[in-house]
Amino acid sequence: MPDRHVDHLLIGGGIACATAAATLRKEGAGGSVMLVGRELDAPYHRPPATKGYLLGATTREDALVHPQGWWAANDVELRTRTSVSALDPVAGVATLSTKETVGFTTALVATGAMVRRLAVPGTELDGLHYVRTLGNADLVKRDLEEARARHVVLVGGSYVGCELAASLTTLGLRCTVLMQEEEPMERGLGTTAGRRVREVLEAHGVTVRGGVDVEGFTGDGRIERVLLAGGEQLLADAVVAGVGAVPDVLLARKAGLAIGALGGVECDAMLRSSALGVWAAGDICEYQSLLHGRRVRIEHEEVAAAQGAHAARAMLGATGAYAEIPFFWSELADWMSVEYVGAAGDWAREELDGDPRSGPFGVRYLDTDGVLVAALSVDGGGDLEAARAELAA
Repeated sequence: MPDRHVDHLLIGGGIACATAAATLRKEGAGGSVMLVGRELDAPYHRPPATKGYLLGATTREDALVHPQGWWAANDVELRTRTSVSALDPVAGVATLSTKETVGFTTALVATGAMVRRLAVPGTELDGLHYVRTLGNADLVKRDLEEARARHVVLVGGSYVGCELAASLTTLGLRCTVLMQEEEPMERGLGTTAGRRVREVLEAHGVTVRGGVDVEGFTGDGRIERVLLAGGEQLLADAVVAGVGAVPDVLLARKAGLAIGALGGVECDAMLRSSALGVWAAGDICEYQSLLHGRRVRIEHEEVAAAQGAHAARAMLGATGAYAEIPFFWSELADWMSVEYVGAAGDWAREELDGDPRSGPFGVRYLDTDGVLVAALSVDGGGDLEAARAELAA
């Protein structure tokens, strides 16, 4: 017999479970709800870690998904600094890191993702950072101040790398972005949009170098040089890497949940896992998308929130498929904003709305049949709402 029982167990300290908790109460769930997360803080928004919070423009409290008093006011038991060490879906029992056992009627697994770490010589040296949490942002700022850093190398040209380059430049540091692709954000947004990102970064003093591989780091206890393929060496006071993330499916795998080809928890179109009464959401959720006609796994906060809400309704008996149009956004300081709908793994051609060389513009991404699969708005250009409606049709 478990030590206690809850009606709805939410596993994960991110926005997916926080949104699920709010949706359960909004939809009239009267049973007990427990959210278990290993994070030190209550669930918070992650984007400020590379933007406003890192810049000192916002606080930890500003980043919270719900105000501190929300949890008690809505009778949701919040267990921070606690993880689920074992999950038995058949018995409906979870074992917490405190050794307490908790029975449940329904469960949502949303354990997020872990940063992908560089596998090159020299990563044991001080001065190498990854930013995924507010705590990571605190550590970066403290280290840069203590080391009196002037030049920071960003490894990776994705959203994280570009956002960090913009924020750190705003803080007065000289930044260099190194990436394997030719243009920043190219893998997700294409060459045209990536070229615009490069131009904006360079216009603000960021050095952007594409088509390069980092082979290691050297230094006397702390990183002093970045080694590139071909033998070139760059001086650096610190390095921040943003080279992707890996879905944290350790608990799910141990619990016997099916793991998909994309590395996430395999779910159907309703976000149900292979275990009865257990759903998944967020970075680990690999679901059958009716929109895309294939399995997808999407790592963006807005998607995690929407999936958390959908899973909560399903836990209460709703039977509809998850059909939200994926949406995400990014900002490079106050230099540039990007909004995107859809999730094009690939596309055949692009249609431009506006001039990418100056001013706002939009991009429509089309497949081989000319069907819209995604759309991009840069600085408000294009018609994102029209694209969203077209994707939903």
